[in-house]
Amino acid sequence: MNNRIVIDTSVFVGALIGSQGPSRELIRRCLLSEYQPLMGNALFAEYEAVVGRKEIISQCLLSRTEVISLLEALMSVCEWINIYYLWRPNLRDEGDNHLIELAISGNAHYIATNNVKDFQGTELIFPHLSILKPEHLLRG
Repeated sequence: MNNRIVIDTSVFVGALIGSQGPSRELIRRCLLSEYQPLMGNALFAEYEAVVGRKEIISQCLLSRTEVISLLEALMSVCEWINIYYLWRPNLRDEGDNHLIELAISGNAHYIATNNVKDFQGTELIFPHLSILKPEHLLRG
């Protein structure tokens, strides 16, 4: 099984806000090396922006310091992928195209997201890449 995955920011936010649930469980499994999360420049910038948002921190059970520690722990298990070719599958949200590019460049088979509908109807098709909610990925 290919356990290389890209974790959308929505999953990281879900893990921060929820005291339990599939998003938190997926992050936990990444920290335990059951999955190999991939990271790139654009995704890292999104993660950094999220941990700085007051509306996210106000809903979080963790302190700001604990959130940063969790982000640092996740980054320590991520494999950094350099993206040399931009695929531009033309997703509804142009800002999500980088996730497909990261997955393709890093040979991932999965993108974990809570916004699956945002990845439907692309102009480019990648048959080996599955876009799944954390709960569906964990069941697999």
